[in-house]
Amino acid sequence: MAEFNGLGMGLGNLSRLSKAKTRSICAENFTGEKGKAGMAVDGTGSRFARDLGQGWKVSPSVSVKAKTTFTMADVVGPGAIQHIWLTCLPNVWRTLILRIYWDGEEQPSVEVPVGDFFCNGWCERSNVNSLPVAVNPAGGMNSYWEMPFRKAAKITMENIAEEDATLFYQIDYTLTDIPDDAAYFHAQWRRSNPVKYKDVHTIVDGICGRGHYVGTYLAWQSNHTGWWGEGELKFYLDGDGTFPTICSTGTEDYFGGAWNFEYPQGQYGSFSTAFLGLHQVIAPDGLYRSQQRFGMYRWHVMDPIRFEEDLRVIVQALGWRSGERYLPLQDDIASVAFWYQAEPHAVFPALMDKDGLEVI
Repeated sequence: MAEFNGLGMGLGNLSRLSKAKTRSICAENFTGEKGKAGMAVDGTGSRFARDLGQGWKVSPSVSVKAKTTFTMADVVGPGAIQHIWLTCLPNVWRTLILRIYWDGEEQPSVEVPVGDFFCNGWCERSNVNSLPVAVNPAGGMNSYWEMPFRKAAKITMENIAEEDATLFYQIDYTLTDIPDDAAYFHAQWRRSNPVKYKDVHTIVDGICGRGHYVGTYLAWQSNHTGWWGEGELKFYLDGDGTFPTICSTGTEDYFGGAWNFEYPQGQYGSFSTAFLGLHQVIAPDGLYRSQQRFGMYRWHVMDPIRFEEDLRVIVQALGWRSGERYLPLQDDIASVAFWYQAEPHAVFPALMDKDGLEVI
């Protein structure tokens, strides 16, 4: 039997021994070096530990200064990121930008506002109880996406706001051999605000290479009365032209629901499961919160969408109008696409500026 390398153990392999080395990076050990955690003598907790000294939670967090980029991790491989935990205040969830770079590449493979990466794009906390992403009271954000790398992994957080932001974080990883067929994790954010009339929201486009699509998160604001999710999600892969290879039968169908997510009658039935959910429903308050807002995710963990050459993913925004006709909607839709692929990857479109990212 081949030696188990410690990558993606799972319950089925949990009892097996491995030569993989476990490491962890946080504000108490910026490098993840063995035997070097909890040694800080200065940090964001130093005044609280002034009677206790070194070893007593002196550096539990970092301050990411305004208009700067903080390097959360810079690891030499081979290995894999196995778990990311972090927390910060909701008001910075669209102004802190998470980026991940593999094997010394200059262009990021992950570029997403931190809230959206953890399925919280509206800067209002909503718990998520899924397999790869969990968000717990009162803002503990967890990612269990497996992220292998062969040479190096670099994780940064850019603060595009005019104010400093406090960030608590921990990155758990393993140093181990990586199989030849292990692909690299990618995630990309996009927004249509609003979707143009009779147009679609593009979740991702321009993916080139071999890989598999593993997840979708949508932060959807309805700018009309009535039902908003009649549109289809479409996956154009490997040279598809006018028509895609994969097409859903409706937005709520793709996210695992049915019949407008309406349960009980007259209200949305929110849910959060291992692979899919409508976990966030934000209702108008009759004053300043004038629009309905929704957060939903779909993880293709058990059913990855594989492509050999290229991939494009879109969603239609459709409601109803008179005479039992579809109404193309002009809603505010932000999305995150999650996928694995062999490197190199295509360069991402330029991320929107602060105003383009803002929840308004």
